[in-house]
Amino acid sequence: MVKPDSPGENDPGQGRRLGLDVGTVRIGASYSNKEATMAMPLETIPRKTGFKDRDQEDIERILDIITEYEIVEVVIGLPRDLKGNGSSSVKHAKEFAFRIRRRMDIPVRFADERLTTVAALGAIHSAGKTEKQTRSIIDQVAAVAILQSWLDARTSYLERANDA
Repeated sequence: MVKPDSPGENDPGQGRRLGLDVGTVRIGASYSNKEATMAMPLETIPRKTGFKDRDQEDIERILDIITEYEIVEVVIGLPRDLKGNGSSSVKHAKEFAFRIRRRMDIPVRFADERLTTVAALGAIHSAGKTEKQTRSIIDQVAAVAILQSWLDARTSYLERANDA
């Protein structure tokens, strides 16, 4: 079973982070500012690479983003149920992490993504939009929630470490 990583441990320091919500159809991408304090939506990438496939344009796009935005750490949402058990989608997250690590020397972490899609849907509904109207961005909103949660926990960890 894969467990989420702890934000702030083995931290690469200042720089942008990339947040990914890996789904079976789409990948939501978000990124942080250079101070690693605020997550913002980036794009929705159509999912192309299957388990037995060579890296396809979805993986290539993620690698391009890492280079273009000078990403220092990738944070992938780890889909788990409310009890903390891995869902069937965990293998998709693990596969993307493996593919990124294989091609680039960059830390790839797993963040607990429980309820991020639910939170994203709630934010969208409170803005008066329907799921159908926002299907193209829901994955980005979930990726923002994953990354922002990571950034907040990282900041907390680093503040505690500095106070010690």
